[in-house]
Amino acid sequence: MSELKTLGLFLITALAEILGCYLPYLWLREGKTIWLLVPGALCLAAFAWLLSLHPTAAGRVYAAYGGVYIFMAIMWLWTVDGVRPTVWDLVGTAVALSGMAIIMFAPRSV
Repeated sequence: MSELKTLGLFLITALAEILGCYLPYLWLREGKTIWLLVPGALCLAAFAWLLSLHPTAAGRVYAAYGGVYIFMAIMWLWTVDGVRPTVWDLVGTAVALSGMAIIMFAPRSV
């Protein structure tokens, strides 16, 4: 799987997971309609399915995915919650993405 395709799949996966958690949050904490649980559950199902599309070992995928999730969560903080990330948020995100790249794209012996 190419690096760009892997990264794109991780980004879509993270968005599905964040939405799957954010929609129930809106119901539980913000008093929104209980019907948000339906698309929330569908998003979480999509999240699990999307993680299964990677051709490498599941443990490696889950570990590397965490770095992309951190990036997407910080972007969500900024774009949806309206909270500008600090320099340390951005440094931490860069470290997490570097870890993802090392885990996913390092040469492997067969």
